[in-house]
Amino acid sequence: MAKMWDARFSKAENSRVNDFNSSISFDSRMFREDIDGSIAHAAMLGKCGIIDPAESEKIIEALRQIKADIESGALPIDPEAEDIHMFVEEVLTARIGDTGKRLHTARSRNDQVALDIRLYLRREMDEICALLRGLLTVIASKAEENVHTVMAGYTHLQRAQPVTFAHYILAYAQMFLRDLSRLTQTKARMNLCPLGSGALASTTYPIDRHMTAALLGFDGPMENSIDGVSDRDSLLELAFDLSVVMMHLSRFSEEMILWCSSEFGFIELDDAFSTGSSIMPQKKNPDIAELVRGKTGRVYGDLTTLLTMMKGLPLAYTTDMQEDKEAIFDAVDNAKICIELFTSMLETATVRADRLRKAASGGFINATDCADYLVKKGMPFRDAYKVSGRLVAYCIDNNTDFESLPLETYQTYSPLFAEDVYEAVNLENCVNGRLAYGGPSETSVKHQIGLIKEYLEK
Repeated sequence: MAKMWDARFSKAENSRVNDFNSSISFDSRMFREDIDGSIAHAAMLGKCGIIDPAESEKIIEALRQIKADIESGALPIDPEAEDIHMFVEEVLTARIGDTGKRLHTARSRNDQVALDIRLYLRREMDEICALLRGLLTVIASKAEENVHTVMAGYTHLQRAQPVTFAHYILAYAQMFLRDLSRLTQTKARMNLCPLGSGALASTTYPIDRHMTAALLGFDGPMENSIDGVSDRDSLLELAFDLSVVMMHLSRFSEEMILWCSSEFGFIELDDAFSTGSSIMPQKKNPDIAELVRGKTGRVYGDLTTLLTMMKGLPLAYTTDMQEDKEAIFDAVDNAKICIELFTSMLETATVRADRLRKAASGGFINATDCADYLVKKGMPFRDAYKVSGRLVAYCIDNNTDFESLPLETYQTYSPLFAEDVYEAVNLENCVNGRLAYGGPSETSVKHQIGLIKEYLEK
């Protein structure tokens, strides 16, 4: 197939060079964006009198039909085409003749592809944000169900202080809220139109860049034509944002993997989101969570690919930038499927409140509350800390816990202990006594859930 640009060359392109250069295998997914951009460009050309308005209408109608034919399957995308831009233009010219050749007036593939990737990623970011909102909805629902489900909070993977399951998973909700904020900011910075930048130095035609930007839903045109074709910051930002999303999912997945093990038994995964073993019939494996954890490294790799690709490029466009698409498409695809499946896995998981409470009872996670009890009775904190530590050692030696310890034993360590110590070290009271803003008390947790619901309603 002859190339649009082959007039200057005396030899046909080597077949292996053609295969090496071709991007149709991955940029074909942007056919809608390519056609939408061309429709806006054709409308502008006609409005500005750069081409005849009747020809502009003819091009637009033909482009709409091409888009419909691709979507319906009536027009398969030619895998031998150089890229999606050339494929659409060649089909257009085949259908309406010389009029189709006028479409590329005042435009380059450089600003065309820069436009297409922004339009495509803008739509994908909307879908990712919708998926994250769905995950937040599930977390809020699970939290509501477990406001009173006491569990141990951990530091260093050791039982530390009493919280609730609701408070624990709401920490992840805050992470995903920040992810949504980052994505929203990235989209806002991305929402400027490169179309009209040309190859790098714009054009001598009297185009209206503000018109095409408005038609395509952008906030305006990019200010510098060289930057318009060579900027890939928005892809880097999105890849970073998705890397952080995946890091949060991976951390949550690690918790789920631990929690559903026999050693913890805090949750049970639904059979629909577990797999078995080819040799061990008793196995129920958390493969979804493990794959999320594994694919996180893959998305990190996509970010590294993009950063490395861009780090030594002079202005303006170079073909190195063709490598941006596979990396960002891979990051987007993997982030979307991971968010979607993780959400369903969490939604269908059963929380074992009994196991969480039993584990919380055995780790002396109320030792700080015991010390605080003495402080409120007048003892300096450091002295109270030591008394509580000695009581922990006694309980370990005697296989008991603070809630079961006789008052007489308490009083051998300090005469300040009285009957009300049992209220102070009761795990439920320990949780609900933490009334500080953002803490695990029922009041605080319900407030946190309310804020998430308020955000989702907006």
